[in-house]
Amino acid sequence: MVRNFVILAGSSHPAFVDKVAGVLGVAPSSRVLTKFSSGETRCEIRDSIRGKDVYIVQSFGTGDDDGTDGGNQGLDGGGGGGGEKHTVNDYFIELCIMISACKTGSARRVTAVLPLFPYSRQPDLPFSKVGAPLAAAGAGGKGAVQYTFESVPATPGPNIPRTVGLGTAGVDVVEMIGAQVSLRSKEGNGRASSAPAPQQQQQQQPPNSYTTHDYENPSLMMALQAKPGHKQFMAQSGSLVANLLTCAGADRVLTCDLHESAYQGFFDIPVDNLHARPLLKRYIQQNIPNYRDAVIVSPDAGGAKRATAIADSLGLAFALIHKERRPPKISQAPKATMMLVGRVAARVCILIDDLADTANTITRAAKLLKREGAVRVVALLTHGVLSGDAIARINASALDAVVVTNTVAQEPHQRLCPKLEVLDISGTFAEAIRRVHHGESVSMLFQYD
Repeated sequence: MVRNFVILAGSSHPAFVDKVAGVLGVAPSSRVLTKFSSGETRCEIRDSIRGKDVYIVQSFGTGDDDGTDGGNQGLDGGGGGGGEKHTVNDYFIELCIMISACKTGSARRVTAVLPLFPYSRQPDLPFSKVGAPLAAAGAGGKGAVQYTFESVPATPGPNIPRTVGLGTAGVDVVEMIGAQVSLRSKEGNGRASSAPAPQQQQQQQPPNSYTTHDYENPSLMMALQAKPGHKQFMAQSGSLVANLLTCAGADRVLTCDLHESAYQGFFDIPVDNLHARPLLKRYIQQNIPNYRDAVIVSPDAGGAKRATAIADSLGLAFALIHKERRPPKISQAPKATMMLVGRVAARVCILIDDLADTANTITRAAKLLKREGAVRVVALLTHGVLSGDAIARINASALDAVVVTNTVAQEPHQRLCPKLEVLDISGTFAEAIRRVHHGESVSMLFQYD
């Protein structure tokens, strides 16, 4: 049992908080989290926290609040939140208000325990091709998500408009040049000339090879010239979230498997980044028959380091799926292609990734692996956000099983997806909290994983 210690639960994942508190031998402290009719969040700490170490546990998976939040929702006329839809931004504002309330209540130290860190996929630099998938404005409406990968549901064909906001400046230029070429060709057909002008012929017949380097493409270089009086701005979401948590009064952050490990550099306070690797390795050893003959696969180049760490520690073979977007011709939209580097025929493949949101990458990777002769494909993920139509896509995919941890509430997903398995990572967080409270080393948790 830990003494001089308080654990507070946010409204995002109360079941996870109960498991962590049970391991530590304490009960979550009483607090009130409600919303006014205008949508503003109200927080009240019912227990004394003066001079104590406070650990606020708040995850950031989206979902419906069912109102079963330990009897603390909707008290004192605060406009209870039972059955309301909560977003990541709602949970984040709630976390900041709880931190501020604890500092106002003379807490000795406040630690934000964030199993899934928010905005970790939005770096401070403008991203060109990757990032969090955009939300749909409406089914089939303007601004709706059109996935660029071959998946289930079906992806758009060559003539279907590209997803708004996901393309790079070069892609927009490609579409603009293609539109100009098409327009000029129509104008040329209406004239009485038998052959197009040399300049038009050069535009109608683009070069056979397309390069992504702007300086090797004179047409792109001319079109990419900055317009007078215009400058591209990019919101620095990463450092902004770090500054907001620090200004709210957080003294420490405890999280798990950051999408970008460099995110820790945005903070001026200590950040402990836990790993789900020991849990995933134990699952492979205990649940994959003849696992020494299996292949660890990274679904993209960005997760290669994460996957190779597990492959090297278990002595397993490794394969990589290289994802590339390149238009066949300069006048055409980019086409996504996936290439497998490694041998997977007649073997069990284990996809390793840190996060699955729309589950588009892992489902397409599973389809490629089955096409290359894999007998079974299992996806091991730390964070299963599974938003949008991710569950329907997984059910219709070539994946045999999807294993996630409970950093995000998975009860609604499990009812809809028979392929989903959930690993309990609350023990790792409880031990990390105990070590932080007693001033022990957190890295020792993973030294002999």
